[in-house]
Amino acid sequence: MTADEILALLQTDEGRRAPYPLYERLHELGPVSLTPASTAYAAVANGYAAVDQILRDPRFVKGGPPPGPDADPVSTALGNSMMFRTEPDHGRMRRAFHQAFTPRRVAELEPEIVALTDSLLDRLGVLGADGPVDFIAEFGYLLPAGVMSALLGIPAPDLEWFRTRVQRVEDYLDFGGRTVEKVAAANEAAVEMSAYYQQLIADRRVAPGNDLISGLVQVIDSGDSVLTDEELVGNLLVLFNASFVTTINLLGNALPPLLERPSLVKALAADPVVAEACVEEVLRWDGTAQVVVRTASEDLSVGGVTIPEGGLVLVILGAANRDPARFPSPEVFDAERADKRHITFGAGAYFCIGAVLARAEGRLALPRLFQRFPELALAGAPVQSAGFALRGFATMPVTLT
Repeated sequence: MTADEILALLQTDEGRRAPYPLYERLHELGPVSLTPASTAYAAVANGYAAVDQILRDPRFVKGGPPPGPDADPVSTALGNSMMFRTEPDHGRMRRAFHQAFTPRRVAELEPEIVALTDSLLDRLGVLGADGPVDFIAEFGYLLPAGVMSALLGIPAPDLEWFRTRVQRVEDYLDFGGRTVEKVAAANEAAVEMSAYYQQLIADRRVAPGNDLISGLVQVIDSGDSVLTDEELVGNLLVLFNASFVTTINLLGNALPPLLERPSLVKALAADPVVAEACVEEVLRWDGTAQVVVRTASEDLSVGGVTIPEGGLVLVILGAANRDPARFPSPEVFDAERADKRHITFGAGAYFCIGAVLARAEGRLALPRLFQRFPELALAGAPVQSAGFALRGFATMPVTLT
């Protein structure tokens, strides 16, 4: 089977649900494969060392220039964010937001994360008292959304309004799944969320608080042109989407392998060290982010393969995390694995800015979940999300006792 054929299968419904056997096929071909017959990509990178090299090499470019005046709403919003801009704009924007995600700032948030977790577990207990409850909708979504609400200063009653709009943007960003209908839905969502953030910025100018938006508005208004209002809106849209979708998928992806290992669940609930190890192994074994794209700015050699100038490279993080050259028996979920240094959050200049927050939410929430509901079990088959780039579950029915 060629790399082109494997990529085609990865973008089918079956391939999206079960990509890992196809990743094994890619590894048999080598760490990097050229795809001359592909209309979209010049190469696919799946080996851990090759993926790490590409992500750290600035000659493999991500992003582009600022959006033009004729760009559609979703392209404009995304193009005004650090995630979709090249240097020096990427670094300038990233530095403005970095203060919110330092280990010290996240440590200061931990009491709020714990309090919110306990409140949501109380609510989950009520909802699940008489039968199955959807873990994703009633806990997995609400915890990271609530944390981002506290961080950004978004009123908690508005969070449900965000959910469908965030999903429309995620559907638009997914590789190989963009349709006319998805583009229209994403444009509508981008217009609505941009207007929401613009109003929130205006409100913070009148009545600032202790949240991140207030702090950034004050920096902008002080004359330090580190960000424009448009860039603040674009980054808020991307930041909210990326930060809480990552954690939803982390929490959901953790349950199936953990629930198959009752003794590990018991240890996780009692020992923070075990909890942290489990979070890292979940991120390796079934990572939330599966795929990113880079463009070769010149002819570049990776893994013994020369990628031509201008060629798009499909960089498969999920395959790198299952590379047998890096991880012995990579298909085995092993929380005691000596080396769990996965690449789910990327590497180099575009390393996920919210990684420290996602990790904190996972290691704090999962022990409390199993302390509260030690008999938690799946009540049926979870439904996998349709995406390829971001891997997670759309629904997951569970019983609590």
